[in-house]
Amino acid sequence: QVQLVESGGGLVQAGGSLTLSCTASGLTFDDYAMGWFRQGSGKEREGVSCINYSGSATFYANFVEGRFTNSRDNARNTLYLHMYGLKPEDTAMYYCAVSRGSACYGGSWPGALERQYTDWGQGTQVTVSS
Repeated sequence: QVQLVESGGGLVQAGGSLTLSCTASGLTFDDYAMGWFRQGSGKEREGVSCINYSGSATFYANFVEGRFTNSRDNARNTLYLHMYGLKPEDTAMYYCAVSRGSACYGGSWPGALERQYTDWGQGTQVTVSS
């Protein structure tokens, strides 16, 4: 049974930084691409970033604008999202998810489509104050 546990969310002032973690179990972690998604209050869930199985390729939504870095440590079965220059509009619940395959694909950018992913964590809340 696949289990994903996110951590690292919290309250931060605009311009601040946070690093989210996602620890995976119940799967061969380095066989799969991984994604980050977010859902703000009253909004639809949207893709943030995808990283391929090895970490050699990463893709981001346009709104990231170079402020986030997606990385993974396959030895620790852990995915990270380093976020810098946070804005109030980044306030959301952030989720990690396991892809169906080893690569990021599909959607307006590789990894953007929710249907690419099979398992999801419970999320970690990020709140950015102005």
